[in-house]
Amino acid sequence: MITVPDVLTHVLAGYVIGTLLSIRYERVRRAHVTLVMVGALSPDFTKIDLFFPDEFVSYLLGIPFSWAPLHVLGGTIVVTLFGSLLLAPEYRRDAIVLVAIGAASHHVLDLGLMTSTGYSYAAFWPLTEYRPPAGGLYLSTDRWPALVSGLCAVLVWAAKRRVGVGRSEESASLEQQ
Repeated sequence: MITVPDVLTHVLAGYVIGTLLSIRYERVRRAHVTLVMVGALSPDFTKIDLFFPDEFVSYLLGIPFSWAPLHVLGGTIVVTLFGSLLLAPEYRRDAIVLVAIGAASHHVLDLGLMTSTGYSYAAFWPLTEYRPPAGGLYLSTDRWPALVSGLCAVLVWAAKRRVGVGRSEESASLEQQ
């Protein structure tokens, strides 16, 4: 099930991380921030199951099928690498790194979810079936993580504007000299 707070939290966390990277590294631009945001959402591409259920795809292909592996390390790597093929070769390396950073943030946030078993999902599959203990911090339906990530996004946005003003003043003074 798609929960708006969960999706919003992941996208805002990707925005915060991408914007912080753009403050730190001048070569990271708006489009790069968007790549981090897409990466932060990419493990939830498993939600395609709502439109094309596993059983339907399995019937069409004639073999067992599941979208679930998209939400683990192996699926994240596959989605990241295939997604990078949509870009020109000179942009692929940066795109892979930025999407992977966003996807890693998604997995870190999901490891903090409350579960009925007390264990998280096998996030590192296919390397291991190990299920780490769930963080038990929040449910995917809780609104407060989205509010916290929204507040962080506003703060980072303001910091980015302030840094951007400082950089433009600095470059203007350099041009005058």
